[in-house]
Amino acid sequence: MTSTLDATRLVAALGQASRRFDVDLLPQCDSTNSMLLSRAEVGAASGTVVAATLQTAGRGRRGREWIAAPGDSLTFSLLWRFAPGSVPIGLSLAVGVAVARALEKVGAGDTPQSFESDRRKCRAVSGKSPWGAALKWPNDVLYQGKKLGGILVELLPGAPHVAVIGIGINRRLPAALPHDVRATAAALGDHIEINVLLAALLSELLTVLESFAIAGFAALRADWLARHAFQDAPVVLLSDFSPPRHGICRGVDKDGALLLEVDGHIERILSGEISLRAAAPV
Repeated sequence: MTSTLDATRLVAALGQASRRFDVDLLPQCDSTNSMLLSRAEVGAASGTVVAATLQTAGRGRRGREWIAAPGDSLTFSLLWRFAPGSVPIGLSLAVGVAVARALEKVGAGDTPQSFESDRRKCRAVSGKSPWGAALKWPNDVLYQGKKLGGILVELLPGAPHVAVIGIGINRRLPAALPHDVRATAAALGDHIEINVLLAALLSELLTVLESFAIAGFAALRADWLARHAFQDAPVVLLSDFSPPRHGICRGVDKDGALLLEVDGHIERILSGEISLRAAAPV
């Protein structure tokens, strides 16, 4: 199965939706997000996409490096302009819904119904389970209980209604991936053609972003919760600036804030500079 991004194949896979995007396919760049932020500053249109076979300086949340060799992952960024004056609260979670839907569409994830059935059979204790695509707050995509990809949303300085949405999905685990990271990482494999995968992602992003622009994350919250890996499970929140906090994860609210139950009280967690992990039941 080809791992080469190809404009003709992508347009064919997108169909009518191809008219909504202006896609630039690159063999290599430093960071698709950085490149697209620069283009946004000089007026690039909503729907502009930059995808690269290889990122040499790709990054994730909290400045983490994205490690991949050519063809190991699908990495791309999408520019989306919302109404001036609006702030896209909960956007990264909304994007997660689009990614999960796309994976289901190409046969790489359970439907919400089968996902819920699997989740009931084996509640996550260490983040591992047999289910397919799932979502972890605030911006991780899991596959069979391990991290398949991530979402990085960056807002244009001075124009918070302009968002650059970066997405990375593992197709193969890089040989250079550290052992500890490899143990918690997942990959789709090569059986899904990369242009078909990108087309599915862009199509679902189009649907989700149009809905989000009208009604915000509240309209997508139920879909997110249907794919939530740690719903009603014991979790621990890790931060560089405070001790670990234990509680029961009760999902997210209409703004995308994490709901953590501690000693019978619900706390709203807003900061994305926190890592969520499964914890053993007490």
